[in-house]
Amino acid sequence: MKLRYETGAATLVQFAVGTILGFLTQFSTVVASCFKHSGDCVSDTLTSLLYVILLGMWLGFVSVIGYAAQDKRSQRLAQILVGLEGIILLVILFNIRGSHNLFDQLASLIDLAICIWVVMLAWRLMRAKGGRIVKIPASTHTERPRRRVTRP
Repeated sequence: MKLRYETGAATLVQFAVGTILGFLTQFSTVVASCFKHSGDCVSDTLTSLLYVILLGMWLGFVSVIGYAAQDKRSQRLAQILVGLEGIILLVILFNIRGSHNLFDQLASLIDLAICIWVVMLAWRLMRAKGGRIVKIPASTHTERPRRRVTRP
């Protein structure tokens, strides 16, 4: 099945993968911190838990917007979704620049790929302006219009 406008499914995938990767990266950070400085283990664990909860809430909110944009085929909701994904994209780019851990960078690259996928789907939905999502031919100048069948 080709996903042309299913922003709801794409944002649900983003919610699941983003939350799982966020949990795993925070878990690895807490484990590394607890081995280095055992006194900061509890505070780091609570901070990481709060981060994962906020991340899940944010991605859940984006998922709701994605499903609403898909269900209503709304150009405005698709624009909002592109804006929200832009915010996510900025955070991902900051994470890639600031992280020196290979696992964190890999998780950020996976998040980046999913974010770009959601933006592309929302962009197609936005361009359709509430209509059907159709694939635009590569060369529209050389194609002739279809001949209409007329019956006597």
